[in-house]
Amino acid sequence: MLNCEIIEPKGVADAAVIWLHGLGASGHDFVPVVPHLGLPEAHGVRFIFPHAPEIPVTINGGMVMPAWYDILAMSIEREIDHVQIESSAAAVRDLIQRELDASIRSDRIVLAGFSQGGAVVYHAALSYSKPLAGLLTMSTYFATAKEVSLAEENKTLPIHIFHGSQDPMVPESMGHSANQILQSMGFSPVYRSYPMQHEVCAEEIADIGQSLKDWLRLA
Repeated sequence: MLNCEIIEPKGVADAAVIWLHGLGASGHDFVPVVPHLGLPEAHGVRFIFPHAPEIPVTINGGMVMPAWYDILAMSIEREIDHVQIESSAAAVRDLIQRELDASIRSDRIVLAGFSQGGAVVYHAALSYSKPLAGLLTMSTYFATAKEVSLAEENKTLPIHIFHGSQDPMVPESMGHSANQILQSMGFSPVYRSYPMQHEVCAEEIADIGQSLKDWLRLA
């Protein structure tokens, strides 16, 4: 089981958000965002921020750092280690199972991810065998679009794609490409662009909060 930073609600948890960080970051990265999401005080949402394992990353000269999978080349298609991304997706499914074992229904669980973390949750959510509440991807790309086996249970999964229009790390064209691929698969994703680089901004954080309120029916 991945090590995680966990933020418990004030009352009993009846929903969960599993939120993956990007390359070289950690589960601490998005913890400070939670108070700014604008959720009601009695929201009942457990936030789970897993830490990626430390592995050598080819594009960074083989340096060992937190990563969900190795990136072999920074081409527009991104050459990645598909075994490792599947392994990370399996680790996310283990976290989902832990929430199910804690009496959280699958349709009260949201998967979210930034950059590399977003690529992992695309794969984990779309192949998951129980219905989820929603999928939120930020500044990322659909790395396994050609390999993922779509689960019937999530064919109508709500998907929100958020991206920076000035992103030098993951160009916005990659976000648009994911949007188009998902549409071709029969999904109806919502796409939003923000005037920012490879980061998050206040407007995006507010939109994330609104997504969670809508999907988890938070008053």
